[in-house]
Amino acid sequence: MAVRPLENRQRAGLRQQINHALPAAVIGIILILAVLTWLTSVVGNPPLLLVDIADRVSTFSAIFLGIFIEAAPYLLLGTLASGLVEEFVDRDELSRLLPKNKAAGAVVGGLMGLFFPVCECGVVPLTRRLFRKGLPLSVGVSFLLAAPVLNPIVIASTYSAFGPGVIFWGRLGLSLAIAVATGIIFSMQSDANSLLQPVSQIPDAAACELHPEPLKETRRRPLGTRLRRVLVVASDEFFEMGRYLIIGGILAALMQTLIPQSSLLSVGQGPLFSVLVMILLAVVLSICSTVDAFIALAFTTTFSSGSILAFLVFGPMVDIKSTIMFLQVFRKRTVVYLILLPLMMTILATVAINTFGGM
Repeated sequence: MAVRPLENRQRAGLRQQINHALPAAVIGIILILAVLTWLTSVVGNPPLLLVDIADRVSTFSAIFLGIFIEAAPYLLLGTLASGLVEEFVDRDELSRLLPKNKAAGAVVGGLMGLFFPVCECGVVPLTRRLFRKGLPLSVGVSFLLAAPVLNPIVIASTYSAFGPGVIFWGRLGLSLAIAVATGIIFSMQSDANSLLQPVSQIPDAAACELHPEPLKETRRRPLGTRLRRVLVVASDEFFEMGRYLIIGGILAALMQTLIPQSSLLSVGQGPLFSVLVMILLAVVLSICSTVDAFIALAFTTTFSSGSILAFLVFGPMVDIKSTIMFLQVFRKRTVVYLILLPLMMTILATVAINTFGGM
């Protein structure tokens, strides 16, 4: 019970930060728009600079709101799943269900998304909660990278956009292969806690052994009490991860506002450069994996299959908002490897498809 006051203080502090930050941001945006409107009314025919600034502010607002509204429901879904894991999943039972072999565990992690339909935003808090329940590092990393693609919602949307062809099967196969390979590489680290943030690590084992009763007491609680606990955990994580979703959405919207897509597409020629451009575009756009197949469909007439696959495979694994959220689960050095390993494998695989696949 000593943990509850600490949780309440953390929750109160987090909400206080949000309550201070959001009004300031809203007031700032309103003031900017008000000044631009006033200058337009005073000058009559506003200078081109003011028109350009107003257009960029409008574009930024539309892009940011689009990213946030698109991602927030899936973040909520992921935090609800995290709350259910916290309240209903036992660490010992989870350990018995998972294979002891690290490679087999990575494969299982890559396929777990079929049972947890979460995108790249929702999978982060869920993975962190599973790590605290004792999920092996190889399983968690594979799940984190593969679940945004290998889940029923994204599989259905990709099939709807491309049909049962090369892009559809290539996306599923490459996403699983890269996620599993990355998970196996991470499993070679003997001390998993050295890669994780303290908040993602398993609670002190000695304390758990000294106090075995809370788990039994938890199971005896009424269902309504347990469900309320699920909602408390979910709301805490939603507010915590929501901050980083907002920051990532702002950065992605700024990059889209300041870097025209035409500039990226104009240099996307050849088997290598087309892949690099589409990877950069996926990171900049930071589109939810549930709808990115329809965005990629618009590029099929100008880009090769390999570059389209690069967009569809790497984008759900790593983009601006998910990278910022990764930092709440892993240490900074770990996040660097978590980006570079899938990036290198994606480039190698998709360039090979462009070069030797004849597509």
